Amino acid sequence: MLVLGIETSCDETSAAVIDEKFAVRSNAILSQQDHAAFGGIVPELASRAHMRALVPIVDEALEQAGVDLGDIDGIAVTRGPGLVGSLIVGLSLAKGLALAVGKPLIGVHHLEGHIFSNRIENGIRAPFLTLLVSGGHTELVQVVEWGQYEILGRTRDDAAGEAFDKVAKLLDLLPSEGVVVGGRVVAEWAERGDPEAIAFPRGLSGEETFDFSFSGLKTAVLNYVRQLSADERQAQLADIAASFQAAVVDVLVARTVEAMERTGAEAVALAGGVAANRSLRDQMRARVERGGGCFHCPPPVLCTDNAAMIAAAGLFHLTRGVRSGLELDAAPRLSL
Repeated sequence: MLVLGIETSCDETSAAVIDEKFAVRSNAILSQQDHAAFGGIVPELASRAHMRALVPIVDEALEQAGVDLGDIDGIAVTRGPGLVGSLIVGLSLAKGLALAVGKPLIGVHHLEGHIFSNRIENGIRAPFLTLLVSGGHTELVQVVEWGQYEILGRTRDDAAGEAFDKVAKLLDLLPSEGVVVGGRVVAEWAERGDPEAIAFPRGLSGEETFDFSFSGLKTAVLNYVRQLSADERQAQLADIAASFQAAVVDVLVARTVEAMERTGAEAVALAGGVAANRSLRDQMRARVERGGGCFHCPPPVLCTDNAAMIAAAGLFHLTRGVRSGLELDAAPRLSL
């Protein structure tokens, strides 16, 4: 069995083919270059870029997999959450392809796709905990079994990845052109700095909750930077980045480990774009393994938005008889 996945929820245009063993036959990804000058993703530009790129990306994925469209047994596509215009582009092509070749269509939740990224790479078995952390979402999810999820905690304001991007912008670290990579740039600067140089706050510290909050931290960084001269800010950039990153990672790790202990989970997984952050991966692994648990994290290419994870979730539902009709619509605020 072969499933074609299509992902266009934000600014990555991706198509992939996986087989019945969840092995990736291809995973073609194009990251859009048009947004850096604006300091963030522009929805209209994103949807237009998907329109230009999606058909060639699908062709590339099929060619890499060595298959024709007629060999595909099902077409999985992200239906939400995400940017509505971008989602519609992917859905429209997926519907057209499914109708043209007479194959089933499966609408996939974007966050469920991220959870399935660890099934692709690690063959992880439920039950387990997933910390799903990205530019738009920060959620602590208990995977009771595949297809059954319980949200233990979520951010009350900014997502962790969003906080990274905003801090990169206020520190003037974003590139003037190319791909918007705020989190990656902050992480690179953080490697050169002292994570204990500045005592930034840990959101919701002292509260009995699995929720997260990063808006106060972001404001604390802003207030700290405002008191510095231009020369002082430049001299302290690495320490500011390192101290900010430490504040984010400390909270993410602490909440997750506490949830592992309270639920008795034996395995913990990271997923989402921020899961590519090396400090988060290293510290989470150390704390989970110190507590006797197994730690799982996909490689960076499966952390960011990609169609392989969408195809994997689609394969799971397809083998259980799930089908979506051609009336399937985009759901930009779809909850897990």
